[in-house]
Amino acid sequence: MRFLHRASSWRQLFTGTVPTSPDSLPALLSPLADALSRLGPAPSLSDAKQWQPILVDALWRLDLPSWRICQLISDHDKWLYRCAIDESLDELRVKGWGEPPARFCVLVLGSVARHESLLGPDQDNAMIVEDYPDARHIEIDGYFQALAARFTARLDEAGIPLCQGHVMARWPMWRKRLSEWCEQLDIWSAERRIKRIQQLNILTDFTSIYGDITLADHLRHHLVSRLSRSALCLDEMSALLGEVPVALDRFGRLTGDGKDAPHERAINLKRQGVMPMVSAVRLLSLRHGVRQVDTRDRLNELVVGDVLDTDSAQAFIAALDRLQAILLDNQMTSLKAKGPADGWVDTSQLTEEQRLLLRHDLQQVRRLIHHARQ
Repeated sequence: MRFLHRASSWRQLFTGTVPTSPDSLPALLSPLADALSRLGPAPSLSDAKQWQPILVDALWRLDLPSWRICQLISDHDKWLYRCAIDESLDELRVKGWGEPPARFCVLVLGSVARHESLLGPDQDNAMIVEDYPDARHIEIDGYFQALAARFTARLDEAGIPLCQGHVMARWPMWRKRLSEWCEQLDIWSAERRIKRIQQLNILTDFTSIYGDITLADHLRHHLVSRLSRSALCLDEMSALLGEVPVALDRFGRLTGDGKDAPHERAINLKRQGVMPMVSAVRLLSLRHGVRQVDTRDRLNELVVGDVLDTDSAQAFIAALDRLQAILLDNQMTSLKAKGPADGWVDTSQLTEEQRLLLRHDLQQVRRLIHHARQ
């Protein structure tokens, strides 16, 4: 078996309450030490978020692959979340709210949870609160609503914008007691309603970043055991895989769907490449009871479970790596030109070799989707 988990020392960069000290790094990592020196020991949330392109440049100079850099961007985003929550808890104490009245856990969702974040994510988060008596709802939920409103506002000010779809713990839909979350999952997965399945797809990719992790573990167990047996729900997820076409025409040529395209040769590679792949892997993982969240880890587990063969999984992982590399490179180029960090790629700026590889990788995405829908 070639798929073995090896903990990476790179993932320790943003685990503490303060950034890693540049003085603790060996001379071999001088580009990273220089970047951390520019960040400083106690940056504001805004300064820390704006520093991320400097981090990417440093990691490129150290020859880190783009998929690893995306992991570290995600780790840094989670660090920003923890700082925002700590600051918000301190503010509540100063204003007389006291300590949290119940155990709680803050979750991040989406690309940050999968450790596949690029440079322009918005907020996707949720909160689990331990079960408490209904008679205390106003008191306890009021506290956590105040906490969620404060930390999401801080992140917004720092440069991680509020979710336009309201997928945030500041809203009751995404802030519930543990038993309410389990009941919500049962409701969402019981029928083939598109809106409910879309919400379920959002929640499925979660990881805990603050608070009592046992609450998140309990929810994960309920989610995996429930969804692996929910045939109607999984069937609707399969149908939704065809909702956004991969960026290829029927002859296998690169083509975008034209939706909101900034120019004729533009492809939204996140929407028409990465997300279809992520969705297909998620569907297979739910069907087979995989508990992992990262797409790479899910593919590895699908090999262990004999759902995919090793060669296919390696081909899918390699395709995802190259898609992430193109997107990250384009976002860095756009930011340096004072543009947005979005999912658009100008195919006219790619070399012929890059276009051929991109066509190959998108064909791999198509193959994966076909396998998932089968």
